[in-house]
Amino acid sequence: MTPSSLPVIRLKPKANARAIRHGAPWVFDNELVTDRRTKAIAPGSIAVLEDAGREPLALVAVNPKSRIMGRVLDLDTSAEIGEAWLRERLARALALREKLYDAPYYRLIHAEGDGLPGVVIDRFGDVAVIQPNAAWAEALLPELVAALREVTGVTTMLKNAGGRARGLEGLDDESAVLEGAAPVGPVEVPMNGAVYMADLTGGQKTGLFYDQRPNHAFAARMAKGARVLDVFAHVGGFSLAALAAGAESALAVDGSEPALELARAGAEKMGAAGRFETRKADAFEALTALAEEGARFDMVICDPPAFAPSKQALEAGLRAYERVARLAAPLVAEGGILGLCSCSHAADLAKFRSACLRGIGRAGRAGPLIHTGFAGPDHPQHPNLAETAYLKALFFRL
Repeated sequence: MTPSSLPVIRLKPKANARAIRHGAPWVFDNELVTDRRTKAIAPGSIAVLEDAGREPLALVAVNPKSRIMGRVLDLDTSAEIGEAWLRERLARALALREKLYDAPYYRLIHAEGDGLPGVVIDRFGDVAVIQPNAAWAEALLPELVAALREVTGVTTMLKNAGGRARGLEGLDDESAVLEGAAPVGPVEVPMNGAVYMADLTGGQKTGLFYDQRPNHAFAARMAKGARVLDVFAHVGGFSLAALAAGAESALAVDGSEPALELARAGAEKMGAAGRFETRKADAFEALTALAEEGARFDMVICDPPAFAPSKQALEAGLRAYERVARLAAPLVAEGGILGLCSCSHAADLAKFRSACLRGIGRAGRAGPLIHTGFAGPDHPQHPNLAETAYLKALFFRL
């Protein structure tokens, strides 16, 4: 579809057109003139966004069913959004990852951070898992698959339709095999010297959390000869990296037995099964029980799910982070390391750090903050979108 044939949507007079010109990626419904014609635009359509004076600002993906009614795709209003445009964005993203990583295991597309709003693509060798979390990406999925095949050469593409974002866009939750055949069993993923087992069809999100890679690496540097406790361990992110770096032992705690099975399989592949234990339990109950047992560890890492996924959940989320810190701190041996993580974008770094410090203090412990970590460079931050800078990891020496 050529730009001249596209529908037009318009900002209200008091809306901030300058923010769009300076890179703001989202246009909310209350910033737009939402007349009958605008509301009738099919979700996922591409439109020209104009300012109140009818000056073209950008090409946007429109979804009248979403609060984020417009997602900026290109400030060049003469661009044609199609397979060639997608190839260019994918190629740019691939070039960065190929400079960063020796093997094709990484997040290839991090939504707005890579100029493809609402799209997440994780790569596992010859397999790509796509999360089209915005209506425009769902509408252009055949073109995205074709472009991805041409740019990367991947032979299998899976669609993951889980998660909250698709529901907010009015999209279905039906995952699918888009091309090739789904892997039979878990896929081996080499990272930080460890081997992880990723379930690409039945696991959480796309099967593995690449974002913690640099934080796993930092923890592993401190883990040689250490007794390690990995809470909310999923498939053993921190514990397997620690074992690969020479940890004396590691205990992984998670509420999901399938995730722990994958963690055990990873330890087995690494030849570290003899130094690895798992415990299926609620994390808060496990932390309490370990304290009652008198357990002590040289390193305790807690990497919970998003306790504050929205502004409405912020206060309850911060209390949960404080509680994690309060229960985990007593388990750290004198001079040991406590790592606390948050993937809640609503809890910014300052609020998360304050919650952690309150919990540590209430546990009667203290010590310097020795490292602050974020997501890896395959999760580029959009400078105008705080949501892309969601991950924080704090390491204290108690």
